[in-house]
Amino acid sequence: MKDHGLWPEGFEVPVPRSGRGERFDLLCALAESGRVDRAELVSVLVQASAVEPLAAEGLRCDPGALQRLAAEDALRRGWLPLLEESGGLVTAVADPLDQGAMDDFGHLAGVFIEPRLADPLDLLAAIHQAYGLSSEGEAEESAVPGTADRTMPEAADALGRLLAEVPEGAAAAVDDGPVERYAWELIAEAIRRRASDIHLEPLERRFRVRFRVDGRLQEMVSPPKRLQPAILSRVKLMAGISIAERRLPQDGRIQTAAGERSFDLRVSSMPSVHGETIVMRILDREGLRLGLPELGFLARDEAAFSRLIELPDGIFLVTGPTGSGKSTTLYAALHAINRPDRKLITVEDPVEYQLPGINQVQVRAEVGMTFAAALRAMLRQAPNIIMVGEIRDRETAEIAVNASLTGHMVFSTLHTNDAPSAVSRLTDIGVKPFLLSASLRGVLAQRLVRTVCEECAAPDSPDAAMLRIAGLAQDLVESARFRRGKGCPRCAGRGYYGRKGIFELFQIDEGARRLIDARAGLVDLRRHARGHGMRTMREDGMAKAVSGMTTIDEVLAVTVAESAGATN
Repeated sequence: MKDHGLWPEGFEVPVPRSGRGERFDLLCALAESGRVDRAELVSVLVQASAVEPLAAEGLRCDPGALQRLAAEDALRRGWLPLLEESGGLVTAVADPLDQGAMDDFGHLAGVFIEPRLADPLDLLAAIHQAYGLSSEGEAEESAVPGTADRTMPEAADALGRLLAEVPEGAAAAVDDGPVERYAWELIAEAIRRRASDIHLEPLERRFRVRFRVDGRLQEMVSPPKRLQPAILSRVKLMAGISIAERRLPQDGRIQTAAGERSFDLRVSSMPSVHGETIVMRILDREGLRLGLPELGFLARDEAAFSRLIELPDGIFLVTGPTGSGKSTTLYAALHAINRPDRKLITVEDPVEYQLPGINQVQVRAEVGMTFAAALRAMLRQAPNIIMVGEIRDRETAEIAVNASLTGHMVFSTLHTNDAPSAVSRLTDIGVKPFLLSASLRGVLAQRLVRTVCEECAAPDSPDAAMLRIAGLAQDLVESARFRRGKGCPRCAGRGYYGRKGIFELFQIDEGARRLIDARAGLVDLRRHARGHGMRTMREDGMAKAVSGMTTIDEVLAVTVAESAGATN
């Protein structure tokens, strides 16, 4: 919400209550706080928007108008449809400055929205009464509908029944009950299946829905092609992005809950040949509570990693492709070292998870808040530990290096294939080798592999060809505890449940510093790292396959063989 002088100095922005959107909840909290007179708050909003105010006694709804807006949308937006007249829909609103969302709603409903400004607390009470919500107004609206435990066939049947309710003929309107329930049930089913994201993909002859579970895409029952516009528009409306704009990419967010767990869905829409494609990335806040052991480290690497992140200054990098778990590893590291006597600041694009006790900054390149600009400002905040979401250019890299040389511990990520390649990457973008050698403390490269389902795990005997490709020594094979999942309801018959990391930890010692100063090539850096105990990702993965955590073919799928000068 724009700052129109409404917020008193020192007013703390609250965490939105379940069921309410951030804008509406902020106004309710401000009115409840007593820091601002409620009449004055309404007066300032009237002056800023030129929208006519409405007294509490005027918040009476016509039943027909009320059907224009679902209860959870009314509570989330702070809107209450009052009356339809002359092609317009008179609607009480708490935030008349949210004009874009009102335009979208009007476009969707096929009417002209005539807003009337209401006191936020009066409006909240009227919404509860009009829709028959509980006195808390939270429990039923905050949870994803239908999140009770059920088997996967039952869930598929439920989705099918919802689609069957949609009328035949013309494409259903986005506010049709079955379409709305289908969208929420789709999210609920994705959460039940532990999906990391939901893909809605318009193809030429069909509308495809897929979940990514444990890194693999799985196709779901597809809705009829005729429902494509309605479902896409409904998801966009839920995410707070414009349904009128179909030519440009857009980003939004959906907040929801399942039981006692809270989820954020980061929504991305992008134009394609056959309609907009939408991806909803599911961010589980519980995932932030992972400790270092849950990441999948073997004992030796975990001890070394713990020692490196506790250093008072320097740079520690995590590398790997998109989706390799870099952010999760850094969040776990920050959680492990976050103590009351330390100040931690992060700059991210975007801020995916909100971390308790940590100051987080969102990159906004369109207004000049780049990684480099945020990093400069952060240094004036006297932090002990800094996390930069990604080092993308020379300016950001140089500021991070200088920060590490002036007593700060800096964590960041790079997109490189292996750990030693991070040195080459930073020198290639312009970091001077003598500064890099003085500041770099360690680099962790990683990938994710699926882990064997514990419910259906059984002893496994890989064939000779597989063992030969794996390159395992005979004595190691003889003592191995190979396992493979047979498939069960818990893992949906796939034999795998969950993922853990395989790692390559490059610790910068004096020998490595001399090589960096001398501008040594990648082959020499890698040879030095291997000679001083660095285990490659394939070696780390094979050690975990031998222990029964994962399988040989999983490790082979995400790593390449080591050879002279190879870079995993």
